Amino acid sequence: MNIETLFEKYLKISKLQKYNYKRYFYHKIDFSEKMVGIIGARGTGKTTSILQYLNSLDIPLEKKLYFSADSIALSNVRLYDIADIFSKSGGAVLAIDEIHKYKNYEIDLKEIYDFLDIKVIFSGSSAMQIEHKKADLSRRAVLYRVQGLSFREFLELKLGLSFESFPLDEILEDHVTIANDILKKIKPFEHLEEYIKSGYYPYYFANQNTYGLKLEETINTVIESDLPIIFNIEPQHIQKLKQLISLICSSKPYELNITELSSRIGINRTTLYQYIEYLCLGNIFYAIKSKGKSNNIFTKPNKLYLNNTNLNNYYCDNLDVGTMREMFFAMHVSVNHRLYYPPKGDFLIDDKYIFEIGGKNKSFNQIKDLANSFVASDDIEIGFGNKIPLWLFGFLY
Repeated sequence: MNIETLFEKYLKISKLQKYNYKRYFYHKIDFSEKMVGIIGARGTGKTTSILQYLNSLDIPLEKKLYFSADSIALSNVRLYDIADIFSKSGGAVLAIDEIHKYKNYEIDLKEIYDFLDIKVIFSGSSAMQIEHKKADLSRRAVLYRVQGLSFREFLELKLGLSFESFPLDEILEDHVTIANDILKKIKPFEHLEEYIKSGYYPYYFANQNTYGLKLEETINTVIESDLPIIFNIEPQHIQKLKQLISLICSSKPYELNITELSSRIGINRTTLYQYIEYLCLGNIFYAIKSKGKSNNIFTKPNKLYLNNTNLNNYYCDNLDVGTMREMFFAMHVSVNHRLYYPPKGDFLIDDKYIFEIGGKNKSFNQIKDLANSFVASDDIEIGFGNKIPLWLFGFLY
């Protein structure tokens, strides 16, 4: 393996990296660990963050190396051998992108960790593959799971402003003051629709005109490449996965009917449950189950959404405003909290808070007798009491 060739490619890529904005997770990563893994959906900024970190290191260039594991040049080379050669030549930090593309990568990573004096940072767009292997890496690698842009990050990128993020408890206790301070800088409803439709993935800001095409390419790669390889899905069943996405688009979350879905797609219930699980792991679906329900993949979700509102906008012919509101809430709160389906209300958060999601006239009727109950209300700038503006949950991360 010619390390010089990989190093030359890294230098070219590094020079092209002009992106200065650091995602929310960048400052949460403990880069002092010997082995760090960053996993999440395609297009969420993992590669950029790795290159930003390498560029920030005050060490000679030749001690840093970045490459993508899906490179043709690496098809017959072990990752361990590359790391070994790089380490022996004085290398200190090795960054491996798209590691899930490399067969049996977990074996190489374990050997690198155990036998070489070198720091490794790796990323994987396929959370499915990484999650499958995490038991093998748990004692060695620290894994960070990342999401797309929050509404807060979207506003920072679009407007060039800086906004603080707030923990959930602080928003619940002091939402009027927090919202009022933010409203001194922006009018959230001038930007919220754009974010809901197109602002979840950072590449929106690279070229807004081609965002839809890139989004479709991102999802098709998961469906047509990642899923079939990882779970041995037959090529003829790829279309059934796309059918499933289309059908979920046209159904409200609370109308999930497994028997009807399996019949319409032409697969049995067992296979349908497997496909739902795969699409959740692939960051295309997001499932909500009741507290206490088994995590077994054959347990029916109480609600099933697309992973984020952008997917809903580009894949669904009919946009249900109630579904979009619930998705906006779930995709922000779920980053740092556990969401469940409660007996009353729309969401149970951390087995502590009950939330009902709705428009500006949404009442507490359904949850009025429950402790720690709140309404997240769309179409209002400022809340009152336990009624909180829905847009404000976009500032959780």
